[in-house]
Amino acid sequence: ASAGALLAAVLVAALVLRAKSRLPAETTARLAELQARIRPHFLFNSLNSAIALVRDDPARAERLLEDLSELFRHALVERGEAVTLTEEIAVARRYLAIEQVRFGDRLQVEWELDPRAGSARVPPLFLQPLVENAVKHGVEPSATGAQVRITTQRRGGSVVIQVTNTVPAGQGPRGHGVAQRNVRERLRLLHDVQAQFQASLQDGQYVVRMEVPA
Repeated sequence: ASAGALLAAVLVAALVLRAKSRLPAETTARLAELQARIRPHFLFNSLNSAIALVRDDPARAERLLEDLSELFRHALVERGEAVTLTEEIAVARRYLAIEQVRFGDRLQVEWELDPRAGSARVPPLFLQPLVENAVKHGVEPSATGAQVRITTQRRGGSVVIQVTNTVPAGQGPRGHGVAQRNVRERLRLLHDVQAQFQASLQDGQYVVRMEVPA
């Protein structure tokens, strides 16, 4: 575990140093939300999954490591204040592909994407932490697993983005606060009052709903 934690710490340190040298102080103060994404336990689990696959399925191990590399590359490259929703979907797909190796059939992923929504401008790396929350609080604590559903839909001049996960019986929406606050704040900074963010528990499903200009 120490090797994975060390590598994650080095990557986080590099990200912070890069930002401090190039970005305004108020922007660097918001890098805490990126650090939450580069979690040592996620990196260590991913590397363990790759190691387990090397002998029996080397091609799948290679794909996992490629996804992991791209995920970190995306986090470390400076992308400005906004990217397209299409780019964010690609990052979330890579993250879920990594976790699919770890959880197998326990992780059931459903995508329902509107091609007309892909050009919407969103903060970089805003979707992955919400998807990670869905896995952590829906799939991980359940012996039978859970469903994670990501949908996008263009409605006139707006795009609606939803991340939904089934919640294990007897559990509430715990532990979502930090990532959600960061995403809500970044949406507000980018789109002001045109952005909306809501999260709620509905009939055994935890739903995060966002709305941004198309």
